[in-house]
Amino acid sequence: MANKGPSYGMSREVQSKIEKKYDEELEERLVEWIVMQCGPDVGRPDRGRLGFQVWLKNGVILSKLVNSLYPDGSKPVKVPENPPSMVFKQMEQVAQFLKAAEDYGVTKTDMFQTVDLFEGKDMAAVQRTLMALGSLAVTKNDGHYRGDPNWFMKKAQEHKREFTESQLQEGKHVIGLQMGSNRGASQAGMTGYGRPRQIIS
Repeated sequence: MANKGPSYGMSREVQSKIEKKYDEELEERLVEWIVMQCGPDVGRPDRGRLGFQVWLKNGVILSKLVNSLYPDGSKPVKVPENPPSMVFKQMEQVAQFLKAAEDYGVTKTDMFQTVDLFEGKDMAAVQRTLMALGSLAVTKNDGHYRGDPNWFMKKAQEHKREFTESQLQEGKHVIGLQMGSNRGASQAGMTGYGRPRQIIS
């Protein structure tokens, strides 16, 4: 993992496209949220993609973040007192965060892979996961979200409608516009196919 050399040619192009997706303004907003959500003891990263990656890499801050969205007594991730120093323990901690985020409601398509963060392969995907987590926290509005609600988009929520039996019966008598209309343009005055148009001057 750590001894991966530089990429060349097509691999380099792909990697540079992925790196361009990383948003530094979004990074600032996410750092602000994480610090507000977890408390100032999590510190702050150095600015930039690499600083953000190093800050989150061992999975402890991510675990604290997802735990802070749950009530006391039902925290999904066990956070070690001392940050793990062994590589596989750090990756395990990140994997636990991903599992907890998925249980919280983040969709699989919004999730990053452990190596995206650990090797810094796709930090934009990490941002995407954190944005999805923040959006869900704002949408749930259960009192555990801390920070400015305008930092994240609220997800659309289900709006069920209840119709009475008489309303459902009335709806059967309405001709939907998809079926065409019996008003407006008509074919009055049209001649049959193949016949010349009658122009009377």
